[in-house]
Amino acid sequence: MFGLMPILFRVGLLPKPPIAATIAPSDTSTSSVIRPNRSDQIECGKAPIRTIKDVVYAAPQLPNGRSTSLKMDLLIPMQMRKKTVVVYVPGGGFVIASKESALNLRTYVAEAGFAVASVQYRTTRDGATYRDGVEDVKSAIRYLRANAGQFGIDSGAVVVWGESAGGYLAAMVGVTNQERAFNVGADLNQSSKVQGVIDDFGASDISKLAADFDARTQQATYASEALLQYIGKASGANTLDASIASAAANPVTYIRANPPPFLIFHGNQDRMISPSQTLILHDALRSAGARSSRFVVDGAGHGDLNFIGDKQSGLLWSTNQVMGLMVDFLNHVDGGG
Repeated sequence: MFGLMPILFRVGLLPKPPIAATIAPSDTSTSSVIRPNRSDQIECGKAPIRTIKDVVYAAPQLPNGRSTSLKMDLLIPMQMRKKTVVVYVPGGGFVIASKESALNLRTYVAEAGFAVASVQYRTTRDGATYRDGVEDVKSAIRYLRANAGQFGIDSGAVVVWGESAGGYLAAMVGVTNQERAFNVGADLNQSSKVQGVIDDFGASDISKLAADFDARTQQATYASEALLQYIGKASGANTLDASIASAAANPVTYIRANPPPFLIFHGNQDRMISPSQTLILHDALRSAGARSSRFVVDGAGHGDLNFIGDKQSGLLWSTNQVMGLMVDFLNHVDGGG
């Protein structure tokens, strides 16, 4: 799922993320708890799709003065049945953004009739911050709208879908539909607004990222170099700047009237991002009158953790039940959401 991440961990170029020893249970009263059968796996290969790889969609400048080429891969159904385009934002702890991630899940969505674009974005290895990540995803959306004819797609409706760090960025993109400040770069005559968000176990208020975990994991999480660089470092201390994490970098801050509909998933055994993180966002959206559905996946951890040796963790996320809920959400957006 995570492309280069297993290799980078093995050779020591990436530090392994903190993994909690204990998880406090969080409130599920506004959510739906589901118990997928891990043996009921999705199957791909039932419908023809066209693959277009390494499409350069933006070339932002890095802090060192050089520019970098950001690329996307597209999966396009040979018989386009849906008008909605799905923009997939991979996870990677804000350190890596492998567009090759989750090929099986992306293929399943494409075979259901939706064009799927998987995008790279700038990470801490590029000297980036959360603002850069949001800007990059919005740039990808504008690029797709500007070049819809070239790819034979209809980008009138766009749903952004992310996992983990990508889930956080997807949420930020969704709630900043009305914020012009995040629109930077090319194709500014195109809209970056999205008509739906799918957030798989993403963060929200990063000042509380490890709130459900044991004290040792909390300390390690809030001192993580990736978080300090991507979100912000407190003045005079080697810890997260909570004022930035809880406000400017928090998707809840940007919730306005008429946000797009959200579909949110989180495993109750997630030991890397507190399950309460998506609950914070979900409850805030509902309080603002938004359409938000949150599913707690019983027994599921932090997505596909094959990159740290857990070969079973991804199975609950690739079940027909979980992916079926996603496709149903997309169908409703396509029908006029």
